[in-house]
Order: sequence, then structure tokens, then C-alpha cells
Amino acid sequence: MKAMILAAGRGERMMPLTKTTPKPLLKVRGLTLIEHSIIALKKAKITNIFVNVAHLGWQIKAYIGNGSRLGVRVTYSDEFSGALETAGGIIKALPLLGKEPFIVINSDVLCDYDLSKLTLPVDSLAHLILIDNPEHNKTGDFSLTDDQRILINQSNNLTFSGIGIYHPDFFKSYASTPGKLALYPLLKDAISKNTLSGEHFDGHWQDVGTPERLEQANNS
Repeated sequence: MKAMILAAGRGERMMPLTKTTPKPLLKVRGLTLIEHSIIALKKAKITNIFVNVAHLGWQIKAYIGNGSRLGVRVTYSDEFSGALETAGGIIKALPLLGKEPFIVINSDVLCDYDLSKLTLPVDSLAHLILIDNPEHNKTGDFSLTDDQRILINQSNNLTFSGIGIYHPDFFKSYASTPGKLALYPLLKDAISKNTLSGEHFDGHWQDVGTPERLEQANNS
């Protein structure tokens, strides 16, 4: 299986730290955030990894290189003309990702979910890992039915962890018009078609999106 690490964002909430350093290269307990993601994938025996880069992306490419230092193979999808947001970045990388389901993870989350168990259920085009709502997202994003179907605008919402598995067909109807595109409209469309599923994970998860949360992650 292949995987993609999302690493193209400007990290606006992490300013001023990200003015000169891309957020994926900020360190938590001696390792950069992107190294934590790569190590989690390698632990799951996923070693063919694609990384999209934009803001200060040359630093990421210089630091990680081809991934051999970490025992993986890293290929880059450049967005130097302007970050394409989540769905746009994935769509640009689709020719690299192939025709089979692939994992996508945010580079700014720390999580001990076992990625080797992440599979795409029958009849789903995407499957998301949901977690209990953190303090910075108390209202959550999606709710989950007993049969792992995802809904929106419910009272028992959970938060999208930034970890999911997608079939290339999930992006099929959008791939003909590449460009900047957020992920949420695609997820909402999949919910209406009953092709989006998920599962609840109650283990360790931490979003490292602000200087305060970076400090918390280093002190935890």
C-alpha cells in the first residue's frame, strides 16, 4: 500500500515559527513532525510514501531526501506555484498514487493508531479515523452510525483525526479540473452518496497546530 503525507500548508496558526521553518520540520521530542509520520507508516510496513510540498518545501526535501535514511522511499509532489489544499493536493498526486486505495495523513498530528489495520470497507470510497473532540474543536466534525457510516450535523459528533484511507475513485469526478480544492465538500458529497465510512479511535492523538500545542507535545 502507498501513503501520502500532507505537508504543503503554510502553517499560519504556527506563526511566527513557520515564517522560516515549514511546520513539518518543527520538532517534537527530538524528531520532526514529518519524521513521526514516516516512522508510524514504516512501523505499519508502508514504505512507499508521497509527500506534497509548497511553503518552504525545499527545506523538507533537503532534510528528508529520498527517505533512505529512515528506511522508506519518499517521492515529492511539488506545489510551489501555490498550495492546492487537501483535496487539490491529493488530486495532483493521483498519477503517483496509482489505482489502489492509499492512506493519507496530516503531517501535524501525533497518533498511535496502528496504520497497518487501516482498510477500506466494502462499498466505501473513503474511510476516516475519528477521535474524541479535543478542546479546540468541541463541536466535532462528523458522527458515526453503528454500521460505520459517517453523518453530519448530529449531536454526537466526533473529530476527524486527519488520518484516512481513500480509493482513487473518491476523487474521480473532480480530477478533470485540477487546482485548489478543500476536502470537506468531497466528504459531504460522499456522505450524501453513502460512500463514506469511519471508525472511532480512543487512543493517543494530538494536533500540533499552534505554538502552544507544540509546547504541550514536547512536555507530554
